[in-house]
Amino acid sequence: MHRERSQEGLAVPNLNPGSAISEAELRAYSIRKRSMVVGSIVLAAVAALVIATRSQIAAVALVTGALCGITNALLSMRGNERLLDHRSVGSFVFGSVLRIGVFGIVPVEFGLHAPAWTMGIYFVGFFMPLGLYAVNFARTLRTD
Repeated sequence: MHRERSQEGLAVPNLNPGSAISEAELRAYSIRKRSMVVGSIVLAAVAALVIATRSQIAAVALVTGALCGITNALLSMRGNERLLDHRSVGSFVFGSVLRIGVFGIVPVEFGLHAPAWTMGIYFVGFFMPLGLYAVNFARTLRTD
């Protein structure tokens, strides 16, 4: 096993993350991601139908936020996977900053062209996938 020196001079192992993760764990991770996407779409669609009775632009903001949140979550997960595989911190940071810029512009557009409170509705949709993934992951931990 290859060893690297930390700043304190202690040897720390350079673990190969691929060998530490079992096939079952990778399958469970994939199922959680798929569940997050489907659950977010269904929850956003149902909530948007209810919200549309009061404000159509708020319903659009919620669905847009959910779609951006799903995309952001999947891109973040892919970035984390690539970071583990390639250990390229620079590309990870660049991708993160790019995502923040892109997904940060969208709610501002809602704030400029619709009532300002639609930005809040967008963020509810945006963080919905993260919340669903966290609940699903916590449930997985409790059952294991």
